[in-house]
Amino acid sequence: MFFTYLRRELRRRRKAALVVASGLALGIALVIVVTSVSAGMTQAQGKVLQSLYGLGTDMTVTKAQTPPAEGDTTARPRFRFDAQGEGDANAGAEQSSDLVMPQGFQTLDASTVDKVSGQAGVAQAVGGLSLQVMKVNGQFKRGEFKRAEGQTGGGAATKPGATGGGQGGTVEGGGADFDVNSFSVYGADVAHPELGPLTTSRITSGRTFAAGESDAAVAVVDSAHATKNKLAVGSEVTVKGTKFKVIGIATADSGDAAANVYLPLKQAQTLAATPGKITTVYVQAKDSQAIGSVKQAIQKNVPDTTVTTSADLADTVSGSLSTAASLASTVGTWLSYAVLLAAFLVAGLLTSSAVSRRVREFGTLKALGWKSGRVTGQVVGEALVNGLIGGALGIGLGLAAAYAITAISPQLTAQLAGGAGRGQGPGGGGGGMMRSAQQSAGKALDIALTAPVSVSTIGLAVALAVAGGLIAGGFGGWRASRLRPADALRRVE
Repeated sequence: MFFTYLRRELRRRRKAALVVASGLALGIALVIVVTSVSAGMTQAQGKVLQSLYGLGTDMTVTKAQTPPAEGDTTARPRFRFDAQGEGDANAGAEQSSDLVMPQGFQTLDASTVDKVSGQAGVAQAVGGLSLQVMKVNGQFKRGEFKRAEGQTGGGAATKPGATGGGQGGTVEGGGADFDVNSFSVYGADVAHPELGPLTTSRITSGRTFAAGESDAAVAVVDSAHATKNKLAVGSEVTVKGTKFKVIGIATADSGDAAANVYLPLKQAQTLAATPGKITTVYVQAKDSQAIGSVKQAIQKNVPDTTVTTSADLADTVSGSLSTAASLASTVGTWLSYAVLLAAFLVAGLLTSSAVSRRVREFGTLKALGWKSGRVTGQVVGEALVNGLIGGALGIGLGLAAAYAITAISPQLTAQLAGGAGRGQGPGGGGGGMMRSAQQSAGKALDIALTAPVSVSTIGLAVALAVAGGLIAGGFGGWRASRLRPADALRRVE
C-alpha cells in the first residue's frame, strides 16, 4: 500500500517532484565538481613538489651559500689555456677546458648524513652532490700582417711579431672562437637508490645504477639531454677528461628532470675536487605526521643548516596553480555550500507547500483511519525519493563536468621561488653566468589540471541526496502531522 500510494503520488505530481530533484541535483553536482577539482589541485601541487623531492622524501637539509668577501676572486670561474708559441706544432689546435662546481648550495661534510640519520623520527637519510659543468671548446687563430700600400718588402704579408723593418701595416684575421656549453650533474648514492631526485624519473632505456658501482665510470642521462646530444645506452659522456659509459636513459615523470647527467656520488666528488662533500641530504621521516618535530630536531642538533619540507615549498608555489587552488578551496567551496543550502531550503519549502495543498487528502486519510505517523512517513518517503532522484541527476551532472575538465585538461603554471628546494644555479661569483633563464627565475612547471572523482565523493553525494530528502520530508511531515480530520471536512465544497 505504501509503495503503491507513493508511486501514484509521485506520478501525479511530476512537475513538483522534478523541481525539487533539479534543485538538489544542482547543489550536489556543484559539490562533486568543487571536490574533484580540489583533488586535482592537490595532485597538481604534488607533481610540482615531486619534481623537487625524491619519492618518499619528506625534507631536505642544505646549507646556504656564503657571499664571497669583497675583492675575493677565488670563487669566480676560471678557464686556463696553454699559450702556444710561434713554432709550436699545435698552434691553432682546438683547446678544451671543463669547470665543475657545486651548484646551488654550500657543500656539507658527508658526516652530516649520519648526524641527520641519528635524529629522532628519521627513517633514512641519503646525501647527494649537485654540480654544474661548464665546457669551453675552441681555438685561437693567428692573424696576418698586411703592409700598407706603397711599402716595399720581402713579401705581401708577414707573421705577427715580425718587425717588417719599421714599415707600416695592419693585422687582419685571427682571434678566438670558443663554444660554451653547460649542463647539470647529480652525484647519487648508488647504495640507496630509493631516495634522491633520480627517483622522480623512470628508466626508459638501459638500467639504473647497481649498488656496487660507486667507483664505476657509469652514468644515467636524462632523456631530453640524451636527445639533444644524440646519446644512447652505450654512448660515452666526457666530463673533465673522464669518460663515463651511459648505462641508462631516464625520463622525468614530472616533465622536469633534477639533472642532465647522474653519476655515482664518489665519481661526482672526484670531478668537483670535493672528496667527502655533499650539497643536499634527503630525509625520509618514520611518520609523515611527525615531519614538523623531525624538522625541529634537525635544526636544533645539526646547526648551520636549512631544513626544507614539502609544506615549506608549497607556500612558495605561485602562478595560476596557486590562484586556481585558492579559488577552489575558498570561493568554490563556499559557493557549493551556499547552493546546496539553498537547494535544501527550496526542497523543504516546496514539500511543505505541497502538503498545504493536500490538506483535504491527508485529512480524509486520517478520517479513514491513517495514523499521523503513517501520514508523516508517506510524506517523508515521497521527499526521500525526490532526494534520491536529485542525487542521481546530481551525480550524473557532476561526473559529466569532471570528465569534461579532465578531457580539456587546462594548463596551470606553477612557479617556485628561486632558492626553494634544490638551489638554482651554482654558487660563487660566477653563478649568474651559468644559470639558465629558467633557473634564475625559479622553477616553473606547466601542469595539466584533472578532476578525479573518488568513491568517497560519490558517497558524499549520496549522503547529501538522502539528507536533502530527509530535510524536505521533515518540513512536510511536521506540517502533515498537525492536520486533523476536521480540517478536511471544513474544506469540502
